Amino acid sequence: MHPETLQQTVALAQSIGQVLVATADSKGLPHIVPADNRTLIPDGKKVAVEAWFYPGTAANLQANRKIALVIWDPKTDRGYQIIGEAEGTEDLALLDGYIPGLKAMPSQGKKRLYIKVGKILEFHHAPHTDQEQ
Repeated sequence: MHPETLQQTVALAQSIGQVLVATADSKGLPHIVPADNRTLIPDGKKVAVEAWFYPGTAANLQANRKIALVIWDPKTDRGYQIIGEAEGTEDLALLDGYIPGLKAMPSQGKKRLYIKVGKILEFHHAPHTDQEQ
C-alpha cells in the first residue's frame, strides 16, 4: 500500500457521495452498507469509516474481519477499492428501533470502524487489473 494512494483515495471519498462497506459472514454471504463519505479518515496504514451499521454488518465482522471499501465516482469512472481487515469499532450513537407508527426494527448503531489497509486497487468500468499499483 502506497501512502500517496491512500491520500488520493481519501480525497476522492471526501469529494463524492459515499463509501460502500462490504463484509461477509463466515460462509461468505456478502453484505454491503453505505457510509458517510466525509468520514474516511486516514491514519498511516489504517483508515476509519463511520456509518449507521446494520446488525448484519456487526455480526459479519465478529465472524470474518476481512472487509472492502469502495470509493467510486460514476461521473468520471474513477475509483478505488480498499482491501483490509477490521481492527475494531467505537460506538458513537444508538437507535433503539422504535419509530412511532412503524413496525419495530432491530436497533442500529452508528459506529466508527477501524480498518488495517492491506492494499488499494483501482476501481472503474474501464479495463483494469486487480493488482495493486
